[in-house]
Amino acid sequence: MDSVRVLSTLALKGAAGRLAGQYQAAGGARIDADFAPTLALLDRLRAGEPADVVILTREGLEELAAEGQVASESCVELARSYVGIAVRAGSSRPDITSETALRKALLAARAVAYSQAGASGIYFAKLIERMGIAADVNARAVVTQGFTAERLISGEADLAVQQISELKQIAGVDIVGPIPLELQTAAVFSAGRMASTTKVAQADRLLKFLASPEVVPVLRETGLVPAI
Repeated sequence: MDSVRVLSTLALKGAAGRLAGQYQAAGGARIDADFAPTLALLDRLRAGEPADVVILTREGLEELAAEGQVASESCVELARSYVGIAVRAGSSRPDITSETALRKALLAARAVAYSQAGASGIYFAKLIERMGIAADVNARAVVTQGFTAERLISGEADLAVQQISELKQIAGVDIVGPIPLELQTAAVFSAGRMASTTKVAQADRLLKFLASPEVVPVLRETGLVPAI
């Protein structure tokens, strides 16, 4: 069976895993997907790794389009996501509903896990710097790659910070909630066709599906806010 190679940011992993079967059942090509943080994917793509479709932050996709690596006319907005905090299932949930409460929770935590290369990690590092608590939090932080909530399961951290859609992909954790919305701007995730692909029709069909109302329920269930 024909396949479409997709490189996607981790934030869409939960949704993409469910949508791939739905798409193939409807007669679409098999989706051969690989997932990593946006910055890591940008490095891989710029190093020449082949793909037919890419799903990145809007900013990342725009960079590749400006470089001529992504066909700009193919780009579609898929979803938005907010950064949240999770704890190990059954653990007490700190109050994070205000900046004051969030500061108290972060400073009281034994260790906070956040991403090294993802959009959420970049945002969080700037946030704690702005809040004046970067030195205290980082002295006990677990800065990692992949899913930060895995560090809750291993016992290395008692708070995990990441896109809510990424936190939801790890079993055995509870989502405390989003970081106060006044302290963050939603990350926007978009998709586009690589200019180098030889599977233009297959890539465009997949992009049309990903931007359709059919995918909305899955996006919502996996912690994302649909673009439509």
